[in-house]
Amino acid sequence: MKILLIEDDLQICEVIEKYFGNRDTLVVSVHTGSAALDTIYNSIGEYSLVLLDIMLPEADGFTICREIRRNSDIPLIFITARGREEDILHGYDLGCDDYIVKPVLLSALYAKCTAMIKRAEGHGGNVLECGAIKLDKRRLTCYVDGTEVELPPKSFAILCYLMEHEGWTVDRETLLNRVWGSDYFGVDRVVDNHIKKLRKALGTAGKQIHTAVGKGYKLTNS
Repeated sequence: MKILLIEDDLQICEVIEKYFGNRDTLVVSVHTGSAALDTIYNSIGEYSLVLLDIMLPEADGFTICREIRRNSDIPLIFITARGREEDILHGYDLGCDDYIVKPVLLSALYAKCTAMIKRAEGHGGNVLECGAIKLDKRRLTCYVDGTEVELPPKSFAILCYLMEHEGWTVDRETLLNRVWGSDYFGVDRVVDNHIKKLRKALGTAGKQIHTAVGKGYKLTNS
């Protein structure tokens, strides 16, 4: 795994780089806000996790976190001397996954990073992909072969649930409960109508949604 460390204290960078490096984990450090932003815009996809300080020259960590979340769902941990409650809450509001106040216990930091990366890799974070379809749950966007497709909220929710259960046959009642809510009293054929519209909106990728006669629907990668 490869970790991006955004920290202006060179001694801290050296200690973390050495500790993680001895455990076969590459840590790449940048020391200013502008260098961090350049990395985010050009190569954030190369990294598995970001460790981010708040007090940085040229751009603070909160600004950087905000930009990261506009471009990526990569796991992000604040490491900072700022331990005020309002700072911690602000960090979580901006989308950080954890907030650690210095001084940092290296063994605990390493364990936290590896666990977070494994969890993100196992669940795919907020981005789901199946065949030609890519769904970003955080940004509420859908792409087919790289082209954005506009979906109404109900269609998006149906597709999201099917993608989270790729390869499973999902019955109409389950989709009704998940998308419309358990207090919905309409007919279950409303699901069929939305599936029809969803297939049309997805174009050629609509064929990835298969009908299991008498059972429900199943999404596959082809």
